[in-house]
Amino acid sequence: MGHGRTLEYPKTPANKVNRYNQRATYDLEQIHTIINTSTVVHVSFNTPDPTNPFPVTLPMVGVAASYDHPSSSLGEPLDIYLHGYVSSRLMNTSRNAASPTTADTTTPEGLPVTISATKVDGLVLTLTPNTHDVNYRSATVFGYASLVTSTEEKIWAMEQITNSVVSNRWAHTRVPPDSAEMQSTSILRVRVVGGSGKIRVGGPRDERKDLERNEVREKVWTGVIPVWEQFGDPVAYEGTYGNLVKEVPEHVREFAREKSEGNERYARETVLDRSQD
Repeated sequence: MGHGRTLEYPKTPANKVNRYNQRATYDLEQIHTIINTSTVVHVSFNTPDPTNPFPVTLPMVGVAASYDHPSSSLGEPLDIYLHGYVSSRLMNTSRNAASPTTADTTTPEGLPVTISATKVDGLVLTLTPNTHDVNYRSATVFGYASLVTSTEEKIWAMEQITNSVVSNRWAHTRVPPDSAEMQSTSILRVRVVGGSGKIRVGGPRDERKDLERNEVREKVWTGVIPVWEQFGDPVAYEGTYGNLVKEVPEHVREFAREKSEGNERYARETVLDRSQD
């Protein structure tokens, strides 16, 4: 059986990885997977405020998906949907972003943003401080953010974002959102134009000058401390208007268990991975 083609983001001056480029990936599936398995992504943008010269970076909840092609896999071109309060700085800046004024109609409309996500999988301890490292997966994408105005797309995106936090959660809540909730919530669609990722796996990589010194190797322990995101046992809310459901729902319990087990398994497997040696 033949293998399907692998789609990649094209290398450009904006996304090309220069340092440790053997760790680089431009593979859409790998980059989108890192974004969709990160509980939080960081969104950076510039504001039009002349008194603030610094880029703004916000932690947000987001998901890579396609409203136009909802059956698309993570290995295909996708947008990034971000959830936020209607009057937040990012939403207001996106709302006021000017359309392109040049004759170049290939430039997408919207606010230029950078979205990044990182997952740490291990702390790599080596013979010298200079070669200590981290096993990790990181992804960065660039695109143009604009507000979703269609009610149908907005509700669809809210469902995707909710389910990216906890699998199947949307169907187990009071939905659809009422009019007040819809008015207070904004959804940004980021049309991605480029991206790249970096992945580090394996164990220590010391320099030969130290590896050949037994007196150093006999007193300095080397190895990896695996790191993974742990999801604890769900705890019912017991406030004044607390939880009235007696048992933890299966979708909540299974989500926490599967995520923890999967994260641990990946972190431990990266220690043994010698593909980058």
